[in-house]
Amino acid sequence: MGTTSYTVEKIPRPLPDDFLDVLRAQFGTACSTNASVLQLHGADESPYTPIEPDAVIFARSVDDVVWLAKYCHQHHIPLIARGAGSSLEGQLLPVEGGISLDMMGMNRILKIHADDMQATVEPGVTREALNAQLHDTGLFFPVDPGADASFGGMVATRASGTNAVRYGTMRENVVNLKVVLADGRVINTGHRARKSSAGYDLTRLFVGSEGTLGIVVEVTVRLYPRPEEQMSAICNFDTIDDAVRTVIDIVQMGIPMSRVELMDVNTVRAVNQYSHLDMRVSPLLLMEFAGDPAVLQKQVATVQEITQAHHGQDFDWAQGAENSDRLWEARHKVYFAAIQLRPGCRSISTDVCVPISRLADCINDTAADLESAPFPYIIVGHVGDGNFHVQMLLNHDDPTEWAACEQINQRVVERAISMGGTCTGEHGVGLHKRDFLLMEYGAETLQLMNEIKAVLDSRNILNPGKILP
Repeated sequence: MGTTSYTVEKIPRPLPDDFLDVLRAQFGTACSTNASVLQLHGADESPYTPIEPDAVIFARSVDDVVWLAKYCHQHHIPLIARGAGSSLEGQLLPVEGGISLDMMGMNRILKIHADDMQATVEPGVTREALNAQLHDTGLFFPVDPGADASFGGMVATRASGTNAVRYGTMRENVVNLKVVLADGRVINTGHRARKSSAGYDLTRLFVGSEGTLGIVVEVTVRLYPRPEEQMSAICNFDTIDDAVRTVIDIVQMGIPMSRVELMDVNTVRAVNQYSHLDMRVSPLLLMEFAGDPAVLQKQVATVQEITQAHHGQDFDWAQGAENSDRLWEARHKVYFAAIQLRPGCRSISTDVCVPISRLADCINDTAADLESAPFPYIIVGHVGDGNFHVQMLLNHDDPTEWAACEQINQRVVERAISMGGTCTGEHGVGLHKRDFLLMEYGAETLQLMNEIKAVLDSRNILNPGKILP
């Protein structure tokens, strides 16, 4: 870490003398070395200083990706697949130079299998684009990481989001992948059957691999019926502990929530200001339930009893899609709302996930730790599955704040791992959290990961330097 940002030394690999001539002959205007294009593709939403690639290729087809993989494999050239660019842990930085492969032009919705409740898309399709196409089918795709991420990126980082407590993450919702391997071979990891006992589960191997094992060029995902009725509720609490223990009881009672989000006091204050709401400024839960109206009423009564047992107050229901959407839109804008608490700041975010039984302890200890931080912060969480986020708002030019931020991040991660949790529930590993994998998995498991990487990418061209320390 530098004095006022995270920095990584770029150690570029040697390139063939005719590198750019060959790429321009093959891709024409889809090959760019324009300064602004290189700068854009050398950065993501992480706190790292940008590292520019040597060239950017805008993929238009599977054939483009295959040709490029073969060329890069032959010449040992790093190849970094890039989607919407919303990753948070430095996943997209070309730390060894090479080519940034922009996949956003591969954005066709290839097939909607409505009867099977599945869709097949290219990696540049975004979740909002798919759901817009599904509008009249009665179906939707539920994984919602907040940003309008691309399917390739969501597969790469095993994305999650507000709906995960009911519908799961990308791990549970990817049916099949078409992948271009490092040497240009093309494989399918599965098929469209709803289950199989045949062979190794290669789909799960590539989901979450952050572009280090192969380049995803086609994704088949599960779809779900749109719920008949939606009801959202806000409930305030005196303490974060009361709010989290309410969630634990609701989960353990088996009540099927669609979403449940925790906001601490700082988050509520920021959201009120940014989204022009008047929520009571205290720790709160934002919950959503969906399904048959008669069943929902029973769930409402049970949830109210549980919240009252934990000193919940001002239980307020927002019935109907329009009212629910207003609340959830405000939740999705938390990142921007928080920045307004300290104009001109640099926002640094971290996340962890722990077993639901340890969630209250982990959040309480983290909140106590943050009280002495020299900068503002917020805590939010998809607490129904044990995942929460800390967003820290730093003075970009203050090395003391950067140092404190990194120390807090390390303590949060170490605390989560000691409780049987993980260093990241959503953001992924990238550069920033790769050194925690040894602590989380141990040397033998990490060695196996290295061996898998060596088999699938023997020349280490696919997004080198990420995940594995």
